[in-house]
Amino acid sequence: MFDKLIKLSLGNRLIVLAAALLLLITGVFVALRLPVDVFPDLTAPTVTVITEAHGMAAEEVETLVAFPIETAVNGATGVRRVRSSSAAGIAIVWVEFDWGTDIFIARQIVNEKLQIAAASLPAGIDRPVLAPISSIMGEIMLIGVSLDSVAQSNGHSINAMDLRSIADWTIRRRLLSVPGVSQVVPIGGEVKQYQILASPEKLTAYDVSLNEVLHAAEQSNTNSSGGAYMDAGQEYLIRGIGRVQNLEDIATS
Repeated sequence: MFDKLIKLSLGNRLIVLAAALLLLITGVFVALRLPVDVFPDLTAPTVTVITEAHGMAAEEVETLVAFPIETAVNGATGVRRVRSSSAAGIAIVWVEFDWGTDIFIARQIVNEKLQIAAASLPAGIDRPVLAPISSIMGEIMLIGVSLDSVAQSNGHSINAMDLRSIADWTIRRRLLSVPGVSQVVPIGGEVKQYQILASPEKLTAYDVSLNEVLHAAEQSNTNSSGGAYMDAGQEYLIRGIGRVQNLEDIATS
């Protein structure tokens, strides 16, 4: 077979040389246009799901949060592998898709599956969110903010709740404005909240149910529009300001 191939090549030298020259030119043309990267992306399309579980230990996070999400996305179309990492208060799930899957379609598929998984998560767990699309060259930086450093910089003492509020509303927003930062996830501390402690004796005395108290609290924390009032050719907007600003606003609602 090789003898015939050699004889055929020797008998058609011009054709063989022309074909080799054509392949050489094509190879140079393609090589000059190949994308060049210091660290090529060799990972399959991956969607990252982040879920915060405040106050839960790592074992509980893995069993009650990460596992239901893994189960929900495992049967999705095009999923090749699902991995997760659980720590105190947070669960991260990586969903890898087949090569060639459009990342936006993959995110849509995972988002649909998360709607199903949300029903099986424990009460009080934050809704799972999809991490932004980032390069394989991206880095995760962990930054710790201590009470001592913040208190010294401001000249007064604060508690863990104040520290979390600073992280949520000041530090996070400033970090997101830095070019190249795709996501900032505050973890730890105490999330600021107002609690209404209902007295069973007073509820019974006034014949009020917990649902009525909950409904009153929800309705008292909204702004409403009353339309417009026309007078002398001018239009005045009517607004009802009901947003809660402090504890006294909740108490009087």
